[in-house]
Amino acid sequence: MSTDTIEILRRADKPIHPAPESFIKKYIFSVDHKVVGIQYFIVSGLMILLSGLFAEAIRVQLTGPHNTFLTPQQFDEAFTFHGTLMVWFGAIPLVTGAFGNFVMPLQIGARDVAFPWLNMFSFWTFPPAVLILLSSLAFGAPNAGWTEYPPVSLQAGVGIVFWTTAVFTVGIGATLTALNFLTTVIKMRAPGMTFTRMPLFVWASAVTAVLSLVATTALASALGSLFLSHVFNVPFYDPTRGGTVVLFQHMFWFYSHPAVYILIIPVFGIVSEIIPTFARKPIFGYKLIAYSTVSIALLSFMVWAHHMFTSGLGPWVTMPFMILSMLIAVPTGIKIFSWTATLFGSNLRLTTAMLFVLGFLSTFTIGGITGVMLASVPVDWHEHATYFLVAHIHYVLFGGTLMGVLGGIYYWWPKVTGRLMSEKLGKWHFWLTFIFFNATFLPMHFVGLLGMPRRVAYYDPAFHGLNLFISISAFLLAGAFLLLFANAFWSLKKGPAAGPNPWGARTLEWMISSPPPHYNFKEIPEVYATPYGYGEPLPYSAPYDQVSTTPTY
Repeated sequence: MSTDTIEILRRADKPIHPAPESFIKKYIFSVDHKVVGIQYFIVSGLMILLSGLFAEAIRVQLTGPHNTFLTPQQFDEAFTFHGTLMVWFGAIPLVTGAFGNFVMPLQIGARDVAFPWLNMFSFWTFPPAVLILLSSLAFGAPNAGWTEYPPVSLQAGVGIVFWTTAVFTVGIGATLTALNFLTTVIKMRAPGMTFTRMPLFVWASAVTAVLSLVATTALASALGSLFLSHVFNVPFYDPTRGGTVVLFQHMFWFYSHPAVYILIIPVFGIVSEIIPTFARKPIFGYKLIAYSTVSIALLSFMVWAHHMFTSGLGPWVTMPFMILSMLIAVPTGIKIFSWTATLFGSNLRLTTAMLFVLGFLSTFTIGGITGVMLASVPVDWHEHATYFLVAHIHYVLFGGTLMGVLGGIYYWWPKVTGRLMSEKLGKWHFWLTFIFFNATFLPMHFVGLLGMPRRVAYYDPAFHGLNLFISISAFLLAGAFLLLFANAFWSLKKGPAAGPNPWGARTLEWMISSPPPHYNFKEIPEVYATPYGYGEPLPYSAPYDQVSTTPTY
């Protein structure tokens, strides 16, 4: 990059867009990536809350073997909405739209994303999609599960039309966001920030963007063909007219297995930022973590059929997918070992954010181990339709994604709001969440191994005791989240001022005020090294090389 180009980039009087003046432009139709990130956080957070309410309704029904709290039809609708809301309308927008929007441009030293207006448009595809999905409750809700497999989904009413339209719409926004983020990472990094000097959360955001761009097209094809089959009776999935129901599963899982990594890879980035900050030492194996993220993304497109071992695929198909599904555990294991090596011998500060990361490491590892078990064809044949699979996916998505996200919330909350949360309330929140999470989902492994099928409203009374224990634990787990809301409210009202860098971190978002100004950086910094060299001078040009990295909290 030439000296003239660097000087143009560094000029303070060249913001990417002017500061908004009206309330509407500042908080509603905002093109500021930070406001868009907060908007994603609010809407996706509400969707996770609503998804959790559906989950609690399911657990109320399962407190007894023949409860009548929900009818079988309502029970089917409840677990359909729980999964749909949690995956597409909750967790994915939260980790990509919220964290990605707020944190990633700051970490690369940019004043905004590459296409601010497109970023605003991407968000505003999200609320209409939510309204479309929830409208189906008034016209006959979808009830074939979050996968909506035909022919069951095609036998339902108009609810499947709302479902396909809503998920297709939210996919449009996700694709545009991915395009925007990838362009931002490639073209708008601060001078000197090579790919091997980027923060690991930026690596995670870029890889996730590539996953979204490639995989969402398969989902769009699956949704479009399901819509056409229902509305216009096109025989894509009618075997009597030359169609096949397994085709939908192939298209759906070609997206939805990478979607698991769209959920978890940004969390890997969050964890990779938090651990070195509170361990006060350079992260072990920076390049190994970065390149293993790329390996996970590549392998994620090669393992989709392990979700289909019970669909009648021949051994010549299932055996390669079994081997590849086990192989994908290797790059994930590299990350676990790198994080553990970073913690080894460190002067660790057990803040709330760090506790949630330690909780993530334990619960996600358990989910990964059961995932390797289910990658074995004989094991999957026995456990695929049982609560063992429910336990596995929740250890990956709740114990992995949500535990990491909670760590990220406590970590970046001071940067977003300028105020600190209560560490006492936060630690109570962690321990109650960790205890009741394991009390809820660990017994599901056992009840599944004993043969209890998933997605059933009534069950054998022999499973009553374990189900009652699971349901009570689930209610207490939900109650633990009240501490998060109380902590957030207290912080906004009475929380102490955070200052620019309360944790003593070294990535660029901590080099500016909290909350960040509209233009982010008055001067775009030059970068000289990775941000994880604790004990070394900051790798940024003046004035950022003068910022203190001594923890103040």
